[in-house]
Amino acid sequence: MASDDIAQLADALSKTHVGDGELSYKGLGLKLDNAESVEELVREIEQYQGLRALRLEGNTVGVDAAQAIAKALESKDLLQRCYWSDMFTGRLRSEIPTALRFLGSALMSAGARLTELDLSDNAFGPDGVKGIEQLLKSPSCHTLRELRLNNCGMGIGGGKILAEALIECHRQSSALGAPFKLRVFIAGRNRLENEGASALAKAFQLMGSLEEVHMPQNGINYAGVMALASAMRQNPELRVLNFNDNTFTKKGTLAMAQALKHLRNVQVINFGDCLVRSEGAIALAAVLRDGLPILKELNLSFGEITEAAALVVAHAVMDKPYMEKVDLNGNCLGEEGCEALREAMENMDKDDMLASLSDDEGEPDDEDEDDDDDDDENNNDDDADDHCNEDSEEYGEIVKENGMSKKEDSPAKPQSPAEIMSFLSCPSKEKLLQLGEMRTSIQQQVDASEPHEAADVLLKIGSLYSEDPETKTAVLETIDAVLKKLLSGSVLQSYCFLSTLLVLMGLLKGEGKMKKVLLVPGQLLCLEHAVQQEYFPQHHASLLHIFLSKNSEALKSCSSAGERLSSALEKKCHDKH
Repeated sequence: MASDDIAQLADALSKTHVGDGELSYKGLGLKLDNAESVEELVREIEQYQGLRALRLEGNTVGVDAAQAIAKALESKDLLQRCYWSDMFTGRLRSEIPTALRFLGSALMSAGARLTELDLSDNAFGPDGVKGIEQLLKSPSCHTLRELRLNNCGMGIGGGKILAEALIECHRQSSALGAPFKLRVFIAGRNRLENEGASALAKAFQLMGSLEEVHMPQNGINYAGVMALASAMRQNPELRVLNFNDNTFTKKGTLAMAQALKHLRNVQVINFGDCLVRSEGAIALAAVLRDGLPILKELNLSFGEITEAAALVVAHAVMDKPYMEKVDLNGNCLGEEGCEALREAMENMDKDDMLASLSDDEGEPDDEDEDDDDDDDENNNDDDADDHCNEDSEEYGEIVKENGMSKKEDSPAKPQSPAEIMSFLSCPSKEKLLQLGEMRTSIQQQVDASEPHEAADVLLKIGSLYSEDPETKTAVLETIDAVLKKLLSGSVLQSYCFLSTLLVLMGLLKGEGKMKKVLLVPGQLLCLEHAVQQEYFPQHHASLLHIFLSKNSEALKSCSSAGERLSSALEKKCHDKH
């Protein structure tokens, strides 16, 4: 090593003590190839009594240098925090696991008890994870609280190895009576995809201690998102949830909404660039309205959300006392939609929390066909021909994925008389009238956890409406019974039902291949009647009114009935109770 290099290193090392037991070589740009090149550094480590934190980031460390540093660490039993990001620049990928094994073995030999480990920005791939595998399983990591592995190129294989190591760490620490309780997990830009994410979800579910999860840009689509959502639900102390730039679509977003329903401590949600879309945004709005009491930030940017759905989200954050920022930039609002959103936030005196809308994508093209899961890279497990059938049970599937029975919010359907089953399979006025008092039993066969089926039944009953007094009474009584049940469950369930109803009515562009219903005036007149009833909450009326006012063209075939419904909704929205 040249004498001027040694002098430069010595000068740098003279500034390394930063207090609180920390020794820092951060950002010195040192090229540490061999034992000679780290002699001064090693001496500093050896002489530092009470070393608790070591910063090596922003340098480049070779295998021989790592071995020499490791030797110095073997006596540092008080070391707790290792900030070792970006320290292998220019090194062969094959060198990195060996260097990491030396360092990890030293920590284990010392009997160190780590609380933080940061290895971000080291492109070590799956082999690099193998390099820290034994360390992660060891008692040195039983106390680990923060693990940062951002931008490490772990891939699916590395994600699986990491997950198994965390699970083993939890198993061994639990056997010793002090379970592993990781609080912060950061692993963005790692190409984990569905398999890696699902493997890690098992570890997260087991730990149940997470407070922050950051997994942006990992190529995860709805299958992996659903697994993660199930795990998030088991971590009640979660404060920050960042899955930016993955692909949720409707299924993934509904699963996340279902999980968020059970989390009371979340302060930051970042689902930006996740293809949440309008139906997903409505589901999240339901959770915002019903839960998340201390939420501060919500990012739903670049998610193909339309104006009406964005307005529903805006109304849902109205009563959030700690809300600081709502990001709906880069969606499909159009100029008028952006202005309407700004105006809505201003009217609620919340305009200061709305992020810029400068990158809005403009209104979506009505001619575009919505290819639901074409956006998902790994979608071979879905048969497009079966998609309609999947949609009809979608909410129920998500409930099951989250480890629950569909009975959680909806009791099992009782056995019903053949007359009712005959009516539901092929509704007609005659069959409805023949049911007599049995009509009230129809609602028992409608399940809010199957929103497509429920919305379809409601519209079929509504299509039987006529001004004949007997028929009118029978239809409206049945509509009341069915809707009263559908709107009495959780806000998330009722919003899922209403968004599905809006899709069938052609007022909301949905995912999948759900066919729109050919509307008749009677269906709208039934809704006009329903919204005036006590069982129909004001915020449900607001949801319908927003979409009706923004998509009135969809009801032009029933213009008079559509106007009556619109008027009833507006009146309900402005009623003071």
